[in-house]
Amino acid sequence: PAARTRLEARWVQAPTPRINPRRRRRAAEPGQKRRRGAREAAGGAQDMMMELTRLVQKTVKESSWWERRGIDCSILAAAFFCLPPAFLLLGSSHIFCFVVGLMMMGVAHAVITIKGTHLASHGALSESQVWGKFWAVFFIEVICGSFSSHTGIQAHIKMHHAHTNVIGLGDSSVWKAPFLPRVVYLFLAPLAVPIITPLVALAHLRGQPAASVLRTVLMVSLGLYSHYWLLIHVSGFQSPTSALFCMLVCRAMFSVPYIHVNIFQQHIGLDMFSPTRRPKRIYQMSHGVLNLPRNLLLDWTFGHSLINCHVEHHLFPLLSDHMCLKVKPIVSRFLTEKQLPYLEDSYLSRLQTFFHKYQELMVLAPPITELVGV
Repeated sequence: PAARTRLEARWVQAPTPRINPRRRRRAAEPGQKRRRGAREAAGGAQDMMMELTRLVQKTVKESSWWERRGIDCSILAAAFFCLPPAFLLLGSSHIFCFVVGLMMMGVAHAVITIKGTHLASHGALSESQVWGKFWAVFFIEVICGSFSSHTGIQAHIKMHHAHTNVIGLGDSSVWKAPFLPRVVYLFLAPLAVPIITPLVALAHLRGQPAASVLRTVLMVSLGLYSHYWLLIHVSGFQSPTSALFCMLVCRAMFSVPYIHVNIFQQHIGLDMFSPTRRPKRIYQMSHGVLNLPRNLLLDWTFGHSLINCHVEHHLFPLLSDHMCLKVKPIVSRFLTEKQLPYLEDSYLSRLQTFFHKYQELMVLAPPITELVGV
């Protein structure tokens, strides 16, 4: 027992084995470096986004109301003023006047339903929240005859913009129709959008409050019936079939470029991200969004934020079309200085890419992009 006690005492008093601090440091370095690199990358991305936001906000504060909202509101007002002469020209017996009236109504309808609805969904038409809600209901439900304003804003703002190019969330997957051949999908199916949209909107009313369902049905019916009534009583169409066909032609006039622009031109075919491993906002938008070149017709009908300022729009979605155009030099210069991509491509180039890669991009799931070091 005495020997065991002395042995235990020596064991207790024995010095703790020393570990070489260099070895410990070398063993810990890889994991620490990865964590430190991730924190630095996250902090750097946040700092860059804050710096860019300050530059843009400074420009917005220095701009007048006319630049912030007035120009876009004037374009929408001009489209509404084109509707009365368009209805009158559609009643003419001269083919030239009839075609002019048809084109006027098609362009005006595109400006109001695409540009107006997009701006209204972002609240960019008014600084008042009350008026913002009114314009959202007016443009999305009455004029466009589309989803309820709540559903439209939920899908566009809270999903598409918040999760841009994230697989299963904001990747524009609702527009995919992989069972259709590429020629049909790209050039024929979009012509049925005016018919399909109200039907899909009715399907999305399930589970919503009764008051919201009733209002949406009434507003959509009001918009569609008003268009039909004016064609019968102002333009003088003799048969309901001819009036309905004219409605379809006017509403589908820009549906093909609308599908092209909103689906593959600026999102599908670019970098896609995983919901669990997504980059910071400035990396996500600079890699997953592109701008198209200036186009006089599409700039007026779709708006700058959907055409040549789409990167700026996704970084700052509350800005109007004209303000996106004004801050475009600031954003492009900033991203270039920070060595971030500022994607631009032509309409025809993107159309060719998508046509040849239709199977890969639309039928199969697009591959997930890993931004190494970000």
